[in-house]
Amino acid sequence: MNSNLKRFIRFSPEITRAQSIGSPVVALESTVITHGLPYPENIQLAQDMENEVRQGGAVPATIAIVDGIIQVGLSIDQLEYLASGRGMRKASPRDFSRMIVNEESGGTTVAGTLVVAYATGIRVFATGGIGGVHRQPRGDVSADLPQLATTPVIVVCAGAKAILDLPATVEYLETYGVPVLGYQTNEFPAFYSARSRLPTSARADNPQEVVEIALTHWRLGMLSAVLVTAPPPMEVALPDDEMREAVKQALRDAKEERIRGQQVTPFLLKRVSEITGNASMIANLGLLRNNAGIAAQIARSFQRDNQISAV
Repeated sequence: MNSNLKRFIRFSPEITRAQSIGSPVVALESTVITHGLPYPENIQLAQDMENEVRQGGAVPATIAIVDGIIQVGLSIDQLEYLASGRGMRKASPRDFSRMIVNEESGGTTVAGTLVVAYATGIRVFATGGIGGVHRQPRGDVSADLPQLATTPVIVVCAGAKAILDLPATVEYLETYGVPVLGYQTNEFPAFYSARSRLPTSARADNPQEVVEIALTHWRLGMLSAVLVTAPPPMEVALPDDEMREAVKQALRDAKEERIRGQQVTPFLLKRVSEITGNASMIANLGLLRNNAGIAAQIARSFQRDNQISAV
């Protein structure tokens, strides 16, 4: 564990036991609880994702900051607190120190979860969609991308959020040496839809292939994450043309209403859901559960095959 973080972290009894006996563990982020969905849908999704991980044979470690403590593994009461509480923060790595000093609470972003997962020895992480390069304002890049470039964790996602500039996001990942594996596909998913017309850098058809590629990447001395991109399940995925039009409309609305900064992403996601008649929300829920299940399978394979010490 990163000794600098150790005194700020508290593990749930379940995670402490899992790590002591060598059980596979999957990290889960918590901004989907604090900022992604309304109450009580958010608490239900959090429990569903944890259940998917357990059914896949691994232990879920939802990560958040609770009253200034970095918590790895949450109790039901803590999940309820994050889901129903007001004034919850988005916790990216830059926010950790302020939140700890001020004893604040909030959900960890992809970047924030990556930092904590790797520091605590958790090497598989499931999320919905990563952040990326924004369409507006030009040059706005999510903190997720540089963190992916420097943190050796397997990250299971459905690509980047569809509201982003997907070609620029894929180009950034390529530039900074992050392998992008299509899970049973050769195409980078577009979050709500399976198609983006963008190729992945490689394909993996099962958990064992993912683990072999990741371990070889790190044994070669590379320090980036390995991004595993899984298309949303067919039964909930949206047609790509319908998704593109919904995103274009949401972007126009955001510009007209002069939405700025950290408010852009939540506004766009909510607006896309309204435009699609809630179909995008259904796709979001489906892909999150799907990613959690895939991550559990990968974590089991990783735990069996990984013989390396911490990278």
